[in-house]
Amino acid sequence: MAEDMSIESYLAAGGVLTNPTNVPPRYRAELMKLMATFVDSELAGAAGFADIINQGPGIKERIAAAKIVLEKTDNADRVLKIMGEFGADTDRYATHHPWTARLDRSADIGATRSEHDMRLAVFNYPIEGWTDAVVMNLLMSRAVGVQLAEFALVSYQPLAEAFRAIAPIEAHHGELALEGAVKLLEQGAAPAMQDSVNYWWPRVAASFGTGNPERMEKLRQMGLRRASGVELKNRWLAEAAEVVTRLGLRTP
Repeated sequence: MAEDMSIESYLAAGGVLTNPTNVPPRYRAELMKLMATFVDSELAGAAGFADIINQGPGIKERIAAAKIVLEKTDNADRVLKIMGEFGADTDRYATHHPWTARLDRSADIGATRSEHDMRLAVFNYPIEGWTDAVVMNLLMSRAVGVQLAEFALVSYQPLAEAFRAIAPIEAHHGELALEGAVKLLEQGAAPAMQDSVNYWWPRVAASFGTGNPERMEKLRQMGLRRASGVELKNRWLAEAAEVVTRLGLRTP
């Protein structure tokens, strides 16, 4: 970084930071929010799938669900360690929030966050059975893929590297979901799967937020975002519609 260039100008010009030293306060706050949202969503997501493991119709399905729980927890830990470098109490974090807490199935909170933590709103809803879990994972894994492609470009280099390492793991969760979905269709579960698509589609879509142009511009200047929530949602809509249609199901 040039000596006569401020950190803000450096970031706006595409610069990267590599450690907590001299990180601007606003940048730190936004970076911590981004990390907390990811960690809390992974832990809440893992908690939801943990309750589903024993509902898997066979050993292979239960192994897949257990693998998702393990890897989501490990992904959370990877980013939590970076939060610890900024002063987060990592020892207390995993037990501090009620990760299994869920709303009623009929609730509709849009993009509102939980009062307990920073999880995406979609992780406040309960999963009802194996078929519902497969469909939720099928749709949400595509959303996570879109989001991780964006987060892998953040200007805090250690976090960008962590997200790049996490991306293929989360992509494999989507592959497991697709495999499970095909098997369910072969067993005649299409009507139940369609009901789950109808339920989860708007809730996953809401995870991209409602958009705030002023805040988005500030995040761009800090190198913490490139695409807007609307742009990311549109990418997900295209990917999710393709896989749902390929399975012979309908988008809502």
